[in-house]
Amino acid sequence: MLYNDIKHILPEFAFQGKYHEVQEINSGIINNTYHLVYLLEDGTARHYTLQHINGYVFKDPVAVMNNIQRVTDYLRRSLRGEGLDPSRRVLRLKPTRGGAVFFRDREGGVWRAYDFIDNATAYDRPQRPEDFYQVGRAFGEFQRRLCGFPMDQLAETIPDFHNTTKRFYDFVRALSQDRAGRARSVEAEIDAFFDRRKMMGQIVKGLEEGRLPLRVTHNDTKINNVMLDDATGQALCVIDLDTVMPGSALYDFGDAVRFGASTADEDEADTRLIRLDMDKYALFTRGFLEETRGFLQPEELKLLPLGVKVITCELAMRFLTDYLDGDLYFKIKSPDHNLIRARAQLALLRDIEAQEDRMAQIAASL
Repeated sequence: MLYNDIKHILPEFAFQGKYHEVQEINSGIINNTYHLVYLLEDGTARHYTLQHINGYVFKDPVAVMNNIQRVTDYLRRSLRGEGLDPSRRVLRLKPTRGGAVFFRDREGGVWRAYDFIDNATAYDRPQRPEDFYQVGRAFGEFQRRLCGFPMDQLAETIPDFHNTTKRFYDFVRALSQDRAGRARSVEAEIDAFFDRRKMMGQIVKGLEEGRLPLRVTHNDTKINNVMLDDATGQALCVIDLDTVMPGSALYDFGDAVRFGASTADEDEADTRLIRLDMDKYALFTRGFLEETRGFLQPEELKLLPLGVKVITCELAMRFLTDYLDGDLYFKIKSPDHNLIRARAQLALLRDIEAQEDRMAQIAASL
């Protein structure tokens, strides 16, 4: 029973009311997430989100929580400074009964809770074209509001998260060790990453040389990490802030397009169904550029399509690396799940490469 998995954790947080029910949220592939319902004496429901942080992925969960607390506090001040109500626009951590922002269980696992954002939905796929435009605005606004955030206050929650040069060497290491005995069956995929090695390192090189600025970035800009208002359809809040850290705007732009403008799921087995929807690409780009106008540099604007290519290739390589290692990082539903994911992302990458010139034209026109 799901309740039995978390019943020892619930009393540690300052939830209002009496526990009523729990539902697991399965959209994420890293942390374990639960939607909690508590009832007050008058029958009014209070909703919360409870999460167990994946200790294998996040080696320093305390640094993760410090980042989240600092960034959300900064975003609230930014909104209030413009006379805006931040209550549904920024994640609010629910403290423990001792006043901390997380609880550590007997096994050393770290748990956190948030106030649930009512009357809003995070979709896995756009329900209407306007949705992806709103997601573009949300991630653009996120970067705009954090432009002045002191970068030295942010920890690198996953070191070298988007260092694609290092990711490539991790892939080569996994290939040479072949822990799960799977390398011989994926030679075509292996060749694809070796062929694109130089392309994958271009953003890293631009950051190292100073041609690209370091910014506060989200680093997991899927459409389901933006809450849309159920009544108005407008973007409300960017969620899942575990990977907020210094990075390139190109990574955030690229990952959002990779996930949201694909015509198929991230793990679609039939690669013939996978391509980049250029209408959705244009919608997201318009929303993103409307919010970032005035602070993105010319080199960043020129390289937006490169961001889509790099992040798609990087994720495909990460999926295959995990497959070669024996599926240690991503949650899987079948033995070949990571391989299916890798092949799906490679199919999407090939379509992105075929449409790169058109992507550049659209971005330039906006």
